[in-house]
Amino acid sequence: MNSPMIAFGIRRSRENKVLDLYLSPISPLSMVSDWMQEANVTPLKSSGYECLSSDQVQALINRTTESEHPQAHQRFLSAISFAESDHSYLTIDIGYFVLEALDDDVQSPEEAYFKLQLISQRHIKPHGANLNGLFASLNNVAWTNKGPILPEDVETQRLSSIMSESPLVISHVDKFPYLVNYHIPSGVRIASGSQVRLGAYLAEGTTVMPAGYVNFNAGSLGQAMIEGRVSAGVVIGDKTDIGGGASIMGTLSGGNNTVIEIGPQCLLGANAGTGISLGRGCTIAAGLYIYAGMKIALYNGSRQPVCIDGNNVADGENIVKASELSGRDYLLFIQDSRTGQVHCMPNQVLIELNTSLHDN
Repeated sequence: MNSPMIAFGIRRSRENKVLDLYLSPISPLSMVSDWMQEANVTPLKSSGYECLSSDQVQALINRTTESEHPQAHQRFLSAISFAESDHSYLTIDIGYFVLEALDDDVQSPEEAYFKLQLISQRHIKPHGANLNGLFASLNNVAWTNKGPILPEDVETQRLSSIMSESPLVISHVDKFPYLVNYHIPSGVRIASGSQVRLGAYLAEGTTVMPAGYVNFNAGSLGQAMIEGRVSAGVVIGDKTDIGGGASIMGTLSGGNNTVIEIGPQCLLGANAGTGISLGRGCTIAAGLYIYAGMKIALYNGSRQPVCIDGNNVADGENIVKASELSGRDYLLFIQDSRTGQVHCMPNQVLIELNTSLHDN
């Protein structure tokens, strides 16, 4: 992101607490500033959210333009300006948010939503923006079929609707909504919407199966099969398969500050996992979890013990910590079923994704 970005949105609040911000497709501010000024709407010159009056919204809708970016915002504003709201619980306004820079801490719920959408709309990749202050800025919300509700108000709202034709249904209580309720990236399949948070980055050709999970500020950089857990901060490469029940250590809890990356054409077998990064073409056998301090025996393609530089050594002299192998290419991690010792050797058979599953 080389210049300020902008999106129009619907902000929903309760008692001066911002519950969510539903955004239009994000655009460079430079692509829409002339259109806005021609409609007598002067864009903010610094990061922030600005409410629009109904007259300003109508002026933006009516202003003739042949540019693709303003037209996308016009379609958004036109759709929401004619939508009817029957929700007396929420305060709703229409406005726009401008983000001037990516490296500042998050200062508001509006900025938090904007940065999460920057990732999910593929304008930036995970770790492309400073998300410090994100959790403190977002309010905990009960996400329902009638919109976001403060958790302390759920019981009152439930009772007021219990005799109606559409009683209150709660999907979850969290600071993050589901990605599919706010944006669906092109060319992906998500079998269970509850398993992908807003702020996930899903590249074209990614399939997230029902048991798969992708956290915010994480995701896939190419075609991928995700049947396991892609934790916060983790990115996986093109043509990589995260098997059922597999787990990749994230950066949110447990004191782990190391960003884990899984390279292209890797395989984490069913119920496998890793706390180290994998380079290109690596495989971890089913049921095996590789953690940074694990002692691993190194072997070459002929099953001879070697040191980390690949030179032949005696048995016992080929032991290294897993962290020393982090990020290296074409490694196969397996466990000796008799001794329990974990072995690492060159990976000579690379996986191939089923292309028909990823032609989305």
